[in-house]
Order: sequence, then structure tokens, then C-alpha cells
Amino acid sequence: MIRIGHHTGKAWDYPNFADGSNGSSVQIANALVKLLDGPAIKGQLPPQVLGDGFERCTAEFIEKAFSLLQHLRPGRWCYSTSAAIADFDQYEHLANLADRITRDKELASALGSDYIITPDIVIGRWAVSDDEINHNGPVLDSTQTIARHAPLRQANYPTPRKLLHASISCKWSIRSDRVQNSRTEALNLIRNRKGSLPHVVAVTAEPLPTRIASLALGTGDMDCVYHFALTELQAAIEQVGNIDQQDMLATLVEGRRLRDIADLPLDLAV
Repeated sequence: MIRIGHHTGKAWDYPNFADGSNGSSVQIANALVKLLDGPAIKGQLPPQVLGDGFERCTAEFIEKAFSLLQHLRPGRWCYSTSAAIADFDQYEHLANLADRITRDKELASALGSDYIITPDIVIGRWAVSDDEINHNGPVLDSTQTIARHAPLRQANYPTPRKLLHASISCKWSIRSDRVQNSRTEALNLIRNRKGSLPHVVAVTAEPLPTRIASLALGTGDMDCVYHFALTELQAAIEQVGNIDQQDMLATLVEGRRLRDIADLPLDLAV
């Protein structure tokens, strides 16, 4: 549900994912809401409430959609909006490091704590039993000393563990002073892992492609950025006739840096 907020001192209402001080943002966002043709509720909401609601709706969509793709990506999955990366196999060593840092001020001043992050949404996969591994025939024998280090194998560890499959950053809107924390989180996931890299993506409702570009352009940190209504955004910008924003949107989409939220479950199945 899109909630419409009123910018004090202005003569118009505009969706609260728009920037009221930017005419193009307001125009595109208003056109986008009309194309979505959903219910709109007038009234302001605190940014934290908007952010939490966007995270929750995104997480619910991903869980429901990804569960329909079990035949493409089987596994026992878990979803969370409050899990730290140290809860997962590739990053559990960070919990030990954090514990040492809290007890050693000199170490804390040298290393800091920026590497310990809690992504907006995480998807994890539980390790599997030998029975599951041997489902189609004998693969592993518990009496043999082979495959004793693979995290996917539950028998290799005394307690069940999860592997981080995806880290998802949610941005209801994008402002230049806040966008870099998503890139910082992505770089921390890349640099601090022990094992395979999870999917690292971002989801946004930002109406201005030039602002989306600040997060989406470039390669090496984010897999891709996803828009909550890309088809409608393309149509809205065409209606408004903003050539600069239209060109940037084409660059992002054709350059494979921006996709629709409907693409995300399929990408997670890879």
C-alpha cells in the first residue's frame, strides 16, 4: 500500500518515496502511483516506519515467491529481517572477533566494528543430513574420513548451522547521504567471508533513475538492484517526458544493473 504524504508549504501532495524538493521526483512518483492503481492513504509516516514496512513487505514477497521455486532450488530455507551475518557459517568467525574486541580496547581502536552488520533481509539455508545427501544413492559413508569440511554437510558440525544464501538491502528512497551504507555492507560481505559469497542485492522504490544509479552503477560489490515496480517506472518516466531520466533508466536496465522485483526470486534460484 502506498501512503501519500503532504510536504509542508507546498500546494500539492506527493508519494512519500518522492523528494518534495525535486520537481522531477514528484512528477515521476505521481505518475507511477497512478499506474499502480492501488489504494493511497493521505498522511505522513516517520521514515523508520516506512523503512520497516518496506522491509517487511519485501521479505514476505521473497519468501512466498522463492518457496514456489523449490523445484529449481531445493533446500530448507530461513528468512529474517533481524539476523546478523555472524549467525551464518561464512561469517561466524566475526562473532569470536567481536567478543575479543569488546574485551580489548587496543584491538577495538585498531579494527573498529564496521564489519559486523545486520542486513535488512537475509536468506539462509540449513545444512543437510547424510540421509538427504544420499537420497539418490550412496554418496557419503559416516565411517569414512571424506568430505569432512563442507559446511553443507550437517554431520561435520556438532550443532546445526546455516549458510548465508542472500543479503538484501532495502531502500524505500535513495538520498546521497545514506546510499553508501549499502555499498559498505556489500564490501564487508565480500571481504570478511570464509567460504562462498552470498547473493548481495538491493531493493528500492526510488523514482529517479539518476539516484538509483548511485547504488546500481559499477560492478564488484552489488549483484544487482531491483525496483519494486520497474515496468510502471518505465511507463511513468515516458509519460512525464523526462529524457534525461529516461536515458539513465535505459542505461541501468540494458546494462543489467537494474531489474524488477519479480526477477529477484528467479535470480536467487541460481
